Amino acid sequence: MAAVRRRRTALRPGPRAAVTAGAAALLAATSVWTFGSASGAEAATTLTVAKDGSGQYTTVQAAVDAIPAGNTARVVVSIAPGTYRGLVKIPAGKQNVTLQGSGAGRSDTVLVYDNASGTRKPDGSGTYGTSGSATVAAEADGFQARNLTISNDFDEAAHQDMSALQAVALRTAADKVFLDSVIVTGDQDTLLLDTASKAAPGRVHMKNSSVVGNVDFIFGRATAVIDTSVITLKKRWDGSSAGYVTAPSTAAGRKGFLITGSTVTGDVSASSFHLGRPWHAGGDATLDPMATFRNSTLGAAVKSAPWTDMSGFSWKDDRFAEYKNTGPGSGAASSDRPQLTDAQAADQETADWLAGWTPSAS
Repeated sequence: MAAVRRRRTALRPGPRAAVTAGAAALLAATSVWTFGSASGAEAATTLTVAKDGSGQYTTVQAAVDAIPAGNTARVVVSIAPGTYRGLVKIPAGKQNVTLQGSGAGRSDTVLVYDNASGTRKPDGSGTYGTSGSATVAAEADGFQARNLTISNDFDEAAHQDMSALQAVALRTAADKVFLDSVIVTGDQDTLLLDTASKAAPGRVHMKNSSVVGNVDFIFGRATAVIDTSVITLKKRWDGSSAGYVTAPSTAAGRKGFLITGSTVTGDVSASSFHLGRPWHAGGDATLDPMATFRNSTLGAAVKSAPWTDMSGFSWKDDRFAEYKNTGPGSGAASSDRPQLTDAQAADQETADWLAGWTPSAS
């Protein structure tokens, strides 16, 4: 006879439901008994978002706000196709939140906004800064995004009077982050993979996805794997081709960025992009930035000397390497192109980065 297991059902507050002191009790109490496998995991709570009012909420942030503070159970925010212009923040106290597009493809559901580092806050308290410019900011462990697009469409050409043009689409500052079949697109500083603090862990696994940008557009201090994905190089606001794919800011003793089984491509000039440069955030000389591109296809836009210095710090003093890349942008080992040995590569696999964590959709 099948074992009895408990399954959570969706919360059903109205579209404009306020967060109340009883929200936590409601989430815990809304459950039913069903038959299923004894080994089956508890089903996630699902909250629905639709612009036309057919869901429980009309904005993504409203759904996130309805999740009780201190939540640890999986909550899926299912977002109907459409373009949702607005900021989304998942605070540290709301763990295991999934943002999931319900359309046929990841381009059907778009979360977008246009803040930049130099954009002034409406309350007059200053500018947003780079990390504060993110369209989606995920600060809670266990965050997942799936089957959607996260974009920052800040118009650099129209704001050349602004000194800080960094414009983040997605910022993660958490551990056990899983990004599956998403598009993250912008220009400068598109994808910030960070940690809650210098000492905090921040493992990220991104797979079957796409990242678009031009300057330092995959950056931060997280321990992150980008797997079987497409990294698309984009021309700058004035039509020129020049840029940097990664800018890791890894703490000493930690692993940085691992790009594996992926493709670097784009409609840009040949030999115009670096694979990366060392970001010593705040001039911190104790950092040891790390990026490895392995078993990937590198387009002709990649420079023959793919790494370069940054803010007075030499890339050769940090950890940058390749392993068995192919394509017109790849090259043989040299002082400008460090290559891992087979033995070194055996210690730079996805499992080494994830350190015992196995990402799953549950």
